[in-house]
Amino acid sequence: MVRKILSKREIKAFHVPEREIKAVPILERFDENPILGPQPTHWWESKAAFNPGAIYAQGKVHIVYRAIGDSNVSVLGYASSIDGFHIDERLDKPIYVPRESFEGAGLVYPAESNPQVTYVSAEDDEEEEGEGDYVSGGGGLGGCEDPRLTKIDDRIFMTYVAFDGYSPPRVALTSIYLDDFLAKNWQWKKPVLISPPGVIDKNACILPEKIKSKYVIFHRIFPDILIDFVDDLDFDGTTRWLKGEFKIRPRAAYWDSRKVGAGAPPIKTKDGWLLIYQAIGEGDPGRYKIGAMLLDLKDPTRVLARSGEPIMEPEAWYENEGWKAGVIYPCGAVVIKDRLLVYYGGADRVTCVASVKLDKLFDHLIGARVAVPSAVGAPPAAVGITPVAPVKLKQIWAYCLKCRVKREMKNPITITLKNGRPAVQGVCPRCGARMSRLGRPGG
Repeated sequence: MVRKILSKREIKAFHVPEREIKAVPILERFDENPILGPQPTHWWESKAAFNPGAIYAQGKVHIVYRAIGDSNVSVLGYASSIDGFHIDERLDKPIYVPRESFEGAGLVYPAESNPQVTYVSAEDDEEEEGEGDYVSGGGGLGGCEDPRLTKIDDRIFMTYVAFDGYSPPRVALTSIYLDDFLAKNWQWKKPVLISPPGVIDKNACILPEKIKSKYVIFHRIFPDILIDFVDDLDFDGTTRWLKGEFKIRPRAAYWDSRKVGAGAPPIKTKDGWLLIYQAIGEGDPGRYKIGAMLLDLKDPTRVLARSGEPIMEPEAWYENEGWKAGVIYPCGAVVIKDRLLVYYGGADRVTCVASVKLDKLFDHLIGARVAVPSAVGAPPAAVGITPVAPVKLKQIWAYCLKCRVKREMKNPITITLKNGRPAVQGVCPRCGARMSRLGRPGG
């Protein structure tokens, strides 16, 4: 079904006076961003539609995006575009919902059904006071977050963050036959966890080709991009986990000095694997920025080139007016003709696209070969670079519903809710309204 994504009235509801936008030399924002936004009439995506994975197949871009609605549970929706910019189709129902306990199966869902997807229901729909407000970065009450799609042979593999609302988020893996995906026959394979328990692991994606007969998986445990080589993708979900064999680290004194994470699955080019990534710097810890790396075709642990400066920063209004200001979060990228299209979430609320000609991006990266040292493209013992140590933040940031902006929480205290979940509670320093955030400080 073709739908108008955001009406002028909807945009006006969270628009702010126009600010001066910094010139962005590399990625160019689509003039009609955002291309997807919340749908108030859809219970499952009434609050946010963001962080989109994407693949190009049969002459169109297929977008699978994270959605949050009335239940505050993350599910996945589908949209497509022939030219990569304008949405031609958007489905009314989610195509993927939590099915396992580790991703929040059993959380609250409205009593409506979709014949193509099996829904879960909750035995206990009691809502703890203060929990009902959407909390970005933790998936609300749980669910399936931030999908990345990789086509390998006749299957599409999807990695995503599985969050049960309490335990540290982990990487989950599922797949679907390409023919079923294109036919919108949502026969997803049973998901399994592939990252170890007790550790926050996110930003996972899979290289679209084997290297020396092994699959390559990128993921992130703060503050590094980790790389694993595995014999197969048949994880059992109980004993076999990703290990983080290789690391690509933040760089001291650069824009990506605090933490780095893989964005879209790498794209093969004649010059190397092109990896779009997101990062945060120590000097600007509240803002996500986007960069690019070029990895060796035969050894993707080798960083051949890396952005000396971000190729895009959060400057547009839709990247700062939402549930989490200052966030641009890429999860998908495709190449159409000679142009790279990067799909990203803006302020944890909307889906956007930016693009650049490949030649222009490569000129930027090749120029960075000598000027910018690559991080760690080998096991830590084999390099002489000191990693950037994690910094414990004393500040606790949360979204103030009254001011409609993210602020540093005043007088934060750690509490335990009646259902056993940890949370941080405080007040807005500007208006005095109560603020809350699920999870422990720094979690």
